[in-house]
Formats: sequence, C-alpha cells, structure tokens
Amino acid sequence: MRFYSRWMLLFSLVMLLTIGIAPAIAQDSTEVLTVYSGRSESLIGPILEQFTAETGVQIEVLYGDTAGVANQILEEGNNSPADVYIAQDAGALGALASAGLLSTLPSDIVERVDAPFISPDAYWVALSARARVLVYNPEALAEAGLELPESLLDLTNEAWRGQVGWAPTNGSFQSQITAMRLLLGEETAQTWLEDMVANDSVTFDGNTPIVQAVINGEVPVGLVNHYYLFRFLAEDPSITTRNYYFPGGDVGALVNIAGAGVLESSDQKGLAQRLVLYLLGDNAQQYFADSTFEYPVIEGIAINELLTPLAEIQTPDINLTDIDDLEGTLELIEISGALD
Repeated sequence: MRFYSRWMLLFSLVMLLTIGIAPAIAQDSTEVLTVYSGRSESLIGPILEQFTAETGVQIEVLYGDTAGVANQILEEGNNSPADVYIAQDAGALGALASAGLLSTLPSDIVERVDAPFISPDAYWVALSARARVLVYNPEALAEAGLELPESLLDLTNEAWRGQVGWAPTNGSFQSQITAMRLLLGEETAQTWLEDMVANDSVTFDGNTPIVQAVINGEVPVGLVNHYYLFRFLAEDPSITTRNYYFPGGDVGALVNIAGAGVLESSDQKGLAQRLVLYLLGDNAQQYFADSTFEYPVIEGIAINELLTPLAEIQTPDINLTDIDDLEGTLELIEISGALD
C-alpha cells in the first residue's frame, strides 16, 4: 500500500478544503447513488446526468484527483458512503481491490470487456482506454533530420537532445514510469529518467501544452496521452501533427484505462452495478469515443478515422492492476532531477 502512505495526510486535507459532494440534478427520487469520481466533472458528468435522466436514479458525486479520492475511500474504509468509485488509473483501482474495499462484479458486466481491461478477480472494469503516444510534427521532425524511434528508450540518444517534450508531474506519465519499473526494472527506469534530464528534454506542465508546442514546431515530438491531439484536431482539422504508437510491445505504447468498481461496503450493490453496466452500454461508450476521444472498451463502437484501432496497438505485457506504486515512481523522478 505504498501508493498512498506518503500522501495520505496531504490529500485528506486538500479533499476537505476543496472537494464537495454535489448532486448531478435535483433530487426527486428515492433511489440515490453516491459516486466518488477521480475523473473531472467535464468528462464524466454529462453521461452521469444522462443515466439519471433515463433511469430516475439520482447521483451524488464527489469529484477530485484519482489518487486523492482513492485515499479518501481508504481512510473511510468500510464506513465509506460511496457506492461506486470511478478512476482514471488502473493502479488506484488495484490499490482499493488489494485493501478488500471493492466487491466482485457480476458476469454480465465483466463479460462485456476483454482482458486486460478487467481486474483478474473482477473487482474493477475499464470504462474507456487511453494510449501513451509520441505526438510528432512531421515538418519539424524532418527539419531536425530525425526519424521516429523504435522505442521509448531511444529518446535518450544524443540525436534527440533538446527535441522531446515531457511532463514529469503528469499522472499518466508517472503511471508509464511505474510500468517501466515493472517491465524493465528499477535501474533501467532510473537510468532512463536521468538520461532524459541530461539530454535536455523540455519540461511542460501537462499534455495540452506539449501538444501545442509540437503543433507550433517548438519541439518536434512529445510524450502524451493520445486524445489530447484530437481535441486540437476537432478545432482545426488542417493540423498535420499526428500520434505515433511505439511498436513491438514497447513500454512507450502503454494503454491505461479509466475504470470503475463497486464498493464492498455499499448497501445497494445492485443499483451500483446497474450504473457500471450503463457506462459500458453503447450510448455511453459512443459518448466516450465522441466527446473525450478515448477508446471504447466494447465492440461495435465507431471511433475517429485518424485513431489507430485499439486492437492494432502493440501494447506491453503488463497487469494494469500492478501499476499502483506511485510513491516509488515519484521518488525515482525526484532523484533524477526531472522536477528541478
């Protein structure tokens, strides 16, 4: 449970000060679900409101950072008022499952989604998926005399000095480093981080400014989640910047998930499972594909024509539940000097 220990007090204080419980719509029904969401209201709120409109079930939502909300549940334990936890990271769901705080989901839910987007013990299920990619500007890449690399590890080569944008404080980047630690070992992960710093990688505050910088030609490539580029393309389809998926099961092609689990302490598990099943329905999955540009996790959902199908991404062989040691990753990132 090292994922949360160092940050437990900090997150608790922040949650008390900044996070409130707000109803999705006015409460006029006797059926009420409490949802703790590590996904922002702008991303998940509209589809939760649609569930209420279609079913009459009221939803009270506590929004916050994925790790902070998970930590809140860990502190509350079996006394948590939450019925459903929605996270933007499999590691957080894995941590709650390991603590015995999530209940087993029924077959009609888990059978809708293929592995590896289901907890091995059916404690959580993916709602959508997002791929780590190298976003690149073809013109800037050509001007720099560079070709797309075969591996994430290649970005420490001298040819890439000062050419790569990254965001070491970003949670998705940190999950990718946790995956690197699991797949390639602590030493390799630490060496890669230190070499990226020594190679003058350009630091940004998040994925959006990285993509903007790549579009502008300030750097030819950047490490981001796939869907950020599509937000720009929705505004300006003429943009020539594209996403590159590392081949061969490289750690650079990690696909993480946003997912959900039902709390073991919930006294209305059937209703909570109904919400999860709804979020895996065709309408909700098409919403994720169209509105957030993420990958749907069930068959038959149309995706953007520029989006590489999920089945074609050569992802690394990793159990997403295992990427829960954020504390160890943060220590490596700090030691590397990436946060200086």
